[in-house]
Amino acid sequence: MATVAPETAALRKPRGRRIGWAFLAPAFLAIAIVAIYPLIYTVVVSFSESSLGRPFAEWVGFDNFVKVLSDGVTVPSLGRSLVFAIPSALLALVIGFVIALSLDVAVRSGKVVRVIFLLPLMTPPVMAGVIWKLMFAPTGGLFNNVLQLVSPGADPILFLGSSPAAMISIVVVDVWQWVPFCVLLLFAALQTLPGEVFEAAQVDGAGVWRTFRHVTFPLVLPTLVTVLMLKLIVSFKVFDLVFIMTGGGPGLDTTVSSFNIYRTALQQFDVGAAAAQTIVFLVLVTIVIVPLSSYRTRLQKAGE
Repeated sequence: MATVAPETAALRKPRGRRIGWAFLAPAFLAIAIVAIYPLIYTVVVSFSESSLGRPFAEWVGFDNFVKVLSDGVTVPSLGRSLVFAIPSALLALVIGFVIALSLDVAVRSGKVVRVIFLLPLMTPPVMAGVIWKLMFAPTGGLFNNVLQLVSPGADPILFLGSSPAAMISIVVVDVWQWVPFCVLLLFAALQTLPGEVFEAAQVDGAGVWRTFRHVTFPLVLPTLVTVLMLKLIVSFKVFDLVFIMTGGGPGLDTTVSSFNIYRTALQQFDVGAAAAQTIVFLVLVTIVIVPLSSYRTRLQKAGE
């Protein structure tokens, strides 16, 4: 039987590594172009006085950061982003998990389920915003029409024209759109859980609640944390629903960070300040996401 000389095998290893790096190079290049370069550019712009027509007009150091943190709009918009993102993500996760558990018990095949729950995800956010805005309308809107049927002569509810109803309405629409995403991921995770563990729990006399608490939940917890992270990131980025449904109003009550950055850059044309707002916003998102990511890593290591 032929054998490979150690010298030949040693020569092949560097060559194999070079081939591997060659295949990875396009992916690294794409990441550099799509993510790294824009981030570096944003950081540089945040330290300059820039507008759409005059990029890097003057180096101003930390002046943009001082300006945006003291303008009375940026910091409250960060708070509104938290007020929107956290309830939206938690509600979508909890509702999605309950539906996924129900489907896991009732449905053996997930094919039909996946098709049904893909439909809301296929609805463009702009279209969803327009449809729900019409439903929330004070005159002729579905919900106020139902209110008139239940309580004739009642004053219409200004779902999008009063606070905190406007923010709650946007959260409702966002949850409606993203619950299917949570259902699909969690249902897939539940379908892959080992049946032997549940059989052992039944043999030990564990009831439904004990099985869920001590078997199902611990096994699916890493997926729950992952879905929560993804949903938080999506919620922090919300723009289209705010733009379509409320335009940041009433007043500034639904002006979240992404919408505030848009107004600063494309309505006030202060690109430098918008870049500074973006950096501050990224810091906030990082503070929220990194602990969750670390917790997920610990869960994965504990499960190995």
